[in-house]
Amino acid sequence: MATTPTTLIIFDCDGVLVDSEVLACRVEVAVLHRLGHPISHEEFCRRAIGRSRKDNQAMLAALWDRPLPSDYADQVQSRLFETFRTELEPVAGMPALAARVKIDRCVASSSPPDRLTLALSLGGYAPLFGDRVFSAVDVARGKPAPDLFLHAAARRAVRPEHCLVVEDSVPGVEAAKAAGMLAIGFCGGGHCPPGQADTLAAAGADAIAADTAALTRLLDRRGLLD
Repeated sequence: MATTPTTLIIFDCDGVLVDSEVLACRVEVAVLHRLGHPISHEEFCRRAIGRSRKDNQAMLAALWDRPLPSDYADQVQSRLFETFRTELEPVAGMPALAARVKIDRCVASSSPPDRLTLALSLGGYAPLFGDRVFSAVDVARGKPAPDLFLHAAARRAVRPEHCLVVEDSVPGVEAAKAAGMLAIGFCGGGHCPPGQADTLAAAGADAIAADTAALTRLLDRRGLLD
């Protein structure tokens, strides 16, 4: 990776800090099936992971050429929050890693704020990040546009070239690179299919971490951990 000093680590949330993507996709596909939209779990994951709720709803409406019900987001959220409260786990080893970061750190996620608040609380991250949590609702364009990462960097008063992003999705990696930031492709989430490392590298990731141990080594070599 580049040798420019890193002063801010930006973590994605879903699939990086918490192992939520499998749960979220499962819940949303079940809601879609009840509404008569027969999308497979694999196709939904491929189309939706890493993107904002607004963009995914637009994608789904276009896919079937009909609007989703006005209460669609509420249907998904109520079921998802119930699932999170009983099944959500942090990605193995990630809370300890996040606690070792000795420079500024924040979260920048495509998830809406209420989902972020719940996920970070259940994962044990709330004390580590405080109010340094940024959502796609804060910006005009979600990932793969660079807006969210540039917004997070601006709020932390850090230039983009001094930021390092940890991302599990192609839209996230593309957004980080479009923002002029270093990007580590993280493949430690339960949703990552075989070949995800190659997919993230092709999207522009500067380095790949197969799991939290590999991410720890990468960050430690850059002198970013206590």
